[in-house]
Amino acid sequence: MNHYFIEYRFHGYAKEYARDLIYEISKKFNVKGATRNRAVPHVALFGPFSTRNEKQVVSGVVSACKSYETVPFKVEGFGYFDNPRGKVIYLDIKPSKGLQDLRRDIAQSLLRLTNTAEFDASYNFSFHATLAFKDIDRKFERIRGYLKQKELPNINQHILRVTIIKNQRILCEYDLIQRRLLTRRQALSKYQWRRTMGLLRTKIRDYEFDLEENQTILERTLKRLKWYFRKL
Repeated sequence: MNHYFIEYRFHGYAKEYARDLIYEISKKFNVKGATRNRAVPHVALFGPFSTRNEKQVVSGVVSACKSYETVPFKVEGFGYFDNPRGKVIYLDIKPSKGLQDLRRDIAQSLLRLTNTAEFDASYNFSFHATLAFKDIDRKFERIRGYLKQKELPNINQHILRVTIIKNQRILCEYDLIQRRLLTRRQALSKYQWRRTMGLLRTKIRDYEFDLEENQTILERTLKRLKWYFRKL
């Protein structure tokens, strides 16, 4: 049976920051759990899980994502899981209501199709981006101490695509800006990414025009524009 995972992959400055920190921790403390395969900074949205209903999984994710455009969140500080299943060190994700709603909609679409873990059904989901895990138990406190000396990250980010992973490879992505499903080839295409970013910038310009026309829109969209402009 095939294995699947639904995630958001960082882009821009957040991607560079997280990836550099993953490799920095790996090199300094000689831990390889997060770098054994190529490090791809991401936020889990659902899974991992197994199923024989791939088409329904894809259609369920598309259906859940269709009502969203861009979904903001913030990378804010570090966090730690210290439990019997294993220790994890991660970037703490402060979700917006939009991100919480998106994840719940994806979960509702997929729970009936999968054999997923209990936390996927939980209303209070712990959003995070893993920095180190698996082989860190004996070095856990040292890594925590090292991160406490660092300046806490405070990075704004938007979910632009939701990625479906199959057996550790991209199967497809739903692009919230283009509002369509991308094949694996399209998801990896630099042209398609430039197209996504171009459409995003067009939306920003549309907001700017609206601001000039109507001051009430300024009050409603100022916070949203700050999210867009930071670290694009």
